This record gives sequence, C-alpha cells and structure tokens, in this order.
Amino acid sequence: MINEISPNIINVQFSGNKSISENDYILYYNEEGLLWKVIENEFSIPQKTDFEAFPGNAEAVFLFTFNNIPCFLLRDKPKTKGENFVFKDITFFRAMPDKELAWLSLLGYQFKYWYQSNRYCGKCAAATLHKTDERAIVCPSCNTVKYPLIAPAIIVAVICNHKILLIRGMESRVGWHTLIAGYVDFGETLEQAVKREVAEEVGLEVKNIRYYKSQPWPLSGSMMIGFVAEADENEPIKIDEKEVSEAVWFHRGELPPFSPSLSIAGEMIEKFERGEL
Repeated sequence: MINEISPNIINVQFSGNKSISENDYILYYNEEGLLWKVIENEFSIPQKTDFEAFPGNAEAVFLFTFNNIPCFLLRDKPKTKGENFVFKDITFFRAMPDKELAWLSLLGYQFKYWYQSNRYCGKCAAATLHKTDERAIVCPSCNTVKYPLIAPAIIVAVICNHKILLIRGMESRVGWHTLIAGYVDFGETLEQAVKREVAEEVGLEVKNIRYYKSQPWPLSGSMMIGFVAEADENEPIKIDEKEVSEAVWFHRGELPPFSPSLSIAGEMIEKFERGEL
C-alpha cells in the first residue's frame, strides 16, 4: 500500500518550536495541486534553498519529518529559483515512481486541508490560532480547541468459496471494480458498519467477519479499516442504485480490472486472487 514506505520514515509527532532551515522541505499547494521540483524528469519536494525568498507575511507550519528532515506547509506562494518547478494535481501520486514521495504529498494534502478548513472558529467565527504545544487549533475569542479529525470507514472483501463480490460505484471515473466501503455512523461498532454497508449496497447478509488491516487515506481524511466477511452467493443481489452501478461475484483467476495495490482495496483483491485472503 502507498503508506508502507519502509525503510523511509515519516514521523508525524508535533513540534511547535521548529524554524525552517535551508534543507527543510517545503510543501506548497494551490488550486493546481502541489509544487514539485523537476530535474531531468525526476520529481522531488522543493527545499527552502530552492526559493529566492518567502512572502513577508508567509505562514510556515511544521507538518512532520521525512527521514528526519522537517517538512513545512506554506500558505503563500514563494518565489522559486529558476524554472525547474511544476504544479501537479494531487492525483499525480498514482503515477509517481517514488512511493515515499507520493505518500508524503498525500499526507501533506490532508494536513493542508485540515488547516485550511479551520482558519475560523466553527462556534463563534473568529479567526483561529495554531497551538504551540500540540497539533490543534484554538479560538482566541471563545477558547474552543479543535483537534485533527479522522473519519473511520470500513472496507470489506465479501467472499464465498472461490469467489469475491466486486462492485463498481456510480461515481467511478476509471471503471475499476472494487470492494464495498462506507463510513462508520454514530453509535456503530466497526462490525455493525460492515453488516449495514453490505446490506445497504448489495442487499446481502454477511457472517464470519474478521479484521484484515487498516490504511490511512488522506484524500477523504479517512482511516480505512479492512475486513473479510462471508456471504451466500446464491442469495439475490439487490444493489443500491444511488451508490452502485454493478455488483458481481467473480471467480479467482477471472477478476476484472480493479483498483491498484496502492490502496487497501487493491491489496485485498490481489491477496484474494493469490489465495491468501
């Protein structure tokens, strides 16, 4: 999966006392995507030394370290040295040859979106401040503290003997088949969410639910929690036509195109195909 980048290490432990050094990485996002440095078709994250200067009112926020090098988020566009820089849409991670940089760009995007979404207090609408002792936003007017929120979501490989149930969503842009997934609702356990989502999307009852593994997914601010469950292939499938365009049982060895193993869905489907799930 894309977040598995060993031996490289991203450490998200917060530090409010870091200042930017010349070799630190700078992540700058705008409506076009993330700013990359490109030399001979090799992409890298720009460092402070790659910029002439930062805007006078630039706000640089410490995000995390990548192999012990601090990474900062910059809100205002800096002036680059030379022309070896290009913006790429956030979905460029799918084509990146360096998985660790692809993951770094996605994780930075999640931080950027959270900070951007909390520039004003949701309670009293005052401009917020960054806390210096922890990863949080504080309102100086009403003292409301906002911590990063992660949305738990289940994703489940529904199997029966040597078959797996794959779906295509109504909003699928690439035509891949994938697994049933959905957000956990208030008051639900993860297992209850698995049962509900499968029943809602394809009208089947599942049993023998077992945990697989999890994956953070920054594009939706989610923690994808993977499960395997069993269902009866002889029961009629009743798809939710608002969510699902197709749901079909596929034999191992005859699977259609599916999402790549960058995601937990792709990894689980690949493991089923190899008889490892």
